[in-house]
Amino acid sequence: MISRHIQSHLQTLLSHFPCVVLTGVRQCGKTTLLGTLPAEWQRFDMENSTDRQQLLADPDLFFRLHADKVVIDEAQLAPPLFSALRVAVDRDRSRKGRYILSGSSSPELVKQISESLAGRVAYLEMSPLSLAEAWQQPPSPLYSMLAKGAAVADIQAAAIPRLSVQQVREYWFQGGYPEPWLSGDETFRSLWYRHYIDAYLLRDIGALFPNLNRDRYRQFISLLSQYSGNILNNADIARTLGISEPTVRDWLSIAHDTYLWRHIPAWDRSAAKQLVKHPKGFLRDSGLLHRLLRIQDADMLATHPAVGKSWEGMVVETLLRGFENAGIEVNPFHYRTRGGAEIDLILEGQFGGAQFLPVEIKLTQQSDKRALRSLAEFVTTHDCPLGLVINNDERPRWLDERLLAIPAACL
Repeated sequence: MISRHIQSHLQTLLSHFPCVVLTGVRQCGKTTLLGTLPAEWQRFDMENSTDRQQLLADPDLFFRLHADKVVIDEAQLAPPLFSALRVAVDRDRSRKGRYILSGSSSPELVKQISESLAGRVAYLEMSPLSLAEAWQQPPSPLYSMLAKGAAVADIQAAAIPRLSVQQVREYWFQGGYPEPWLSGDETFRSLWYRHYIDAYLLRDIGALFPNLNRDRYRQFISLLSQYSGNILNNADIARTLGISEPTVRDWLSIAHDTYLWRHIPAWDRSAAKQLVKHPKGFLRDSGLLHRLLRIQDADMLATHPAVGKSWEGMVVETLLRGFENAGIEVNPFHYRTRGGAEIDLILEGQFGGAQFLPVEIKLTQQSDKRALRSLAEFVTTHDCPLGLVINNDERPRWLDERLLAIPAACL
């Protein structure tokens, strides 16, 4: 069993809230994580007809009989439980760590909770394996140091590579879904990804949106693989698929809310710059991206036209998973001006006394300072204590007074 870094944050939330909601894409490891809870926790799966009938026969009585240490998986499939759970929680608001709700499909679950359990729950999003988790490394201290605004010397020391460049490359190609990652059989991996899309369409999308044209939506997901890492033009997507722009917006929202797609809004905080306001996004798992693009192995990936965008997406997702697993809230943006200045990622959060952390992502080992003018200018304009460049170097290096290049292998 692979140790999951988010487990510590789950325990922290359980010590402060009566109920925790654990969401995440299907097959990311939620059930396995919940299986590590102590034996006193009882689990009820709403995809199991017996469990579902037991709860829905009389939800209020169910929660009187099960007042503590209860996991309800795929909770969005049993809407009547939410009002009954509110009553159960309010019966003893001071008692913490009583219930865990989990689900793969965010939109309906979040809607139900926001209407019935607001103020009584904490939310936790789980992703497939991070780079460090895949290779069974402990969490990197880099994330907490950045959030605390640690001394730059300490940040540099925390950015020492813990993996080889070959390990990073293998994770990048294979992606982070636990089941295919743990298998050494490439045939199984290919078949798993193929059937994963079917399961996603039939179970999650089919249950949530029964009137959705699933064949056309499948085409949409395949097309998204070609847009991964690029500025999105909804009109182009609509013309390609023969659908309306409002439909494209709705489908992008579905893909994001079910954790298949990462929506990255455009940075819009600078009145002095003419900024591109279109969002961009990434398929959140690089392995799934490569299968949809029919990239057969890491050597083919190295020469594929999408190699740079694929690398950028993997690094962005690794960073965001690292902060999430550490319980640190950040919001991602991309930055591009109409004059062509660009920064791959701007993180908004609390970084010591700073609000922003700009990040440039490079596939190469060395980073040309001339290509980092936009990053340097942003750091100066917004008085950021640090700008990061993430590349494939062997060790961290200072590129300028406030520009630090760190290897992806340290993440």
